[in-house]
Amino acid sequence: MDAEDNKLVVLARATRARTGAAEGAALRDLDGRTYAGATVDLPSLKISALGVCIAMAVASGARGVEAAVVLNEGAFLETELEPLREFAGAGVPVHHGAPNGTLGDTHST
Repeated sequence: MDAEDNKLVVLARATRARTGAAEGAALRDLDGRTYAGATVDLPSLKISALGVCIAMAVASGARGVEAAVVLNEGAFLETELEPLREFAGAGVPVHHGAPNGTLGDTHST
């Protein structure tokens, strides 16, 4: 993994740990800006950590995504790829790993 993707792991891990959320995620847009988010799990609002990152990137005017990382204790849900694919198109790598930052698999939009 290159240094830029490793930064995403560090951001996702720190965000998850700080909030105590089920997931932490981070993504890098085409301009090199990074966004980190944690799962939102309120009675009236539920958003995955990756969904939070996508929303922040869209709201910031990002034009696409280079890569993303999702850290959680469970399996990666393929349904997570659809919103990212809608926003950034095909071929965006999404690295998935454990809460400690150990990566396991990589998916692609």
